[in-house]
Amino acid sequence: QVRLVESGGGLVQAGGSLRLSCADSGRTFRTYGMGWIRQAPGKEREFVAGISVSGDSTYYADSVKGRFTISRENAKNTVYLQMNSLKPEDTAVYYCAARAIGALTRSLYQFDYWGQGTQVTVSS
Repeated sequence: QVRLVESGGGLVQAGGSLRLSCADSGRTFRTYGMGWIRQAPGKEREFVAGISVSGDSTYYADSVKGRFTISRENAKNTVYLQMNSLKPEDTAVYYCAARAIGALTRSLYQFDYWGQGTQVTVSS
């Protein structure tokens, strides 16, 4: 059974950094493509970043490219999102998600499992 739990959200000033973590308590984490998705107030969910099973391939939304980095530690069943140079428009609830079968893409609809989300607030 997959259970994704995010942590690391909080309040930060513009220009600052945060690192989000997502831990899976199951036994199949290393077989899943993983992603981070966010939803700002009043807006639709947005794909932020994704990483393949091996970690060799990563994908980013244009809005975060060069500022955010996704990584994973399969030995710890954990995926990370390092967020630098944060902007007020990055304010959102950030969700971790897992894709069980197939190659990762930038689609929101590919994911089979979702975490509960963690709030990130960037003040100006």
